[in-house]
Amino acid sequence: MLQFVNTLLTGLGQGAVYAAFALALVLIWRATRVVNFAQGAMAAFTTYLALLVVESTGSWWVGLLVALACGLVLGAGVERVVVRRVGPHNELGAVIVTLGLFVALQALASILFGAQFRSFPAPAGLEGFSVGGVTVALTPSMLITIGAVAVVLLGLVALFRFTDVGLRMRASAFDGEVARLLGVPVGRMLTLGWALAALVGSLAGVLIASGSLVWPAYMDTVIVNGFVAAVLGGLDSPGGAVVGGLAMGVILALVTGYVGADLVPLAALAVLVAVLLVRPQGLFARTAARRV
Repeated sequence: MLQFVNTLLTGLGQGAVYAAFALALVLIWRATRVVNFAQGAMAAFTTYLALLVVESTGSWWVGLLVALACGLVLGAGVERVVVRRVGPHNELGAVIVTLGLFVALQALASILFGAQFRSFPAPAGLEGFSVGGVTVALTPSMLITIGAVAVVLLGLVALFRFTDVGLRMRASAFDGEVARLLGVPVGRMLTLGWALAALVGSLAGVLIASGSLVWPAYMDTVIVNGFVAAVLGGLDSPGGAVVGGLAMGVILALVTGYVGADLVPLAALAVLVAVLLVRPQGLFARTAARRV
C-alpha cells in the first residue's frame, strides 16, 4: 500500500511538471494557432541562463526571475525576427521553422554552456514529509511546483476569459484580417502570445531542472510527454492541460513502478494513439458549432 501511495505521489509531482509544459503549449496554440516544437529548447536555453545566475548569486529565486525575463524577451524576439517572416497564413511553414529553431537552440546551448551534465539546485528540500512515522514521496519542492502550476492555470483562465487582451489575442489567432479591420493590433497580440508562452515554458524548464541534472537535451522527454498531456486534455483547454499532465504523470509512474521503466515511452505513445483515435480534439476541448 505504501508503495502504491508513494508511486501515486511521485506521478502527481512529475505530472505537475508535464502540466506546466503543456500549459505553455496551450497558451501558444490559443494565442497564435501554432504548435511551437521549439518550446522545450527555448526553455532549456533560459534554464541555463538561470543556472549561471544561481551559481553566481546563490539564489534560486533570482535565477527563476532571470529565466522568466529572458523567456519573455526570447519569445517576443523569435516571433518578431523569425516566425513573422514566414507569413500569417502559413501555419505549416511556422511549424517547420519551430523544428529548425529546436535544433539550432539545442546546438547553441551545447556550444555556449557545454554538453556535460550540470546540477541545478532545488528551491526547497527534496526529502519527503513524515506522516505517522512513515516518509511519503511528497517534498517541499514538489509543493512549489504544484503551486506554480496552479497559479499559471488561474492566470491563463483569467487572461482568456476576463480580459480584453485575451479576447484580442484569440481574435488575432482565429482570423487576423477580420481582427485587424476591427482595430485589433494583430502583430502586437501575436508577439505577446509568443512572449507569454515562452515565459511559461521557462518556468516549466526551471521547475523540471530543479533538484536534478541539466544538459542541452534534458527537455526532450518532457517535450514528448508534455505534448501528449496537452493533446490528452485538449489544446484549447488550460484546465485540460493540467488534468492531462497529472494523468500522464500518474500513468507513467505506475508503468515505471509496476511494469518497468523501459516501457514508459511505449506507454506515452499508447496514450497519444488512444486519444487521437477516440477523441482527437482532447478530453476537455469544446466542439465549436458552426452556423450555416
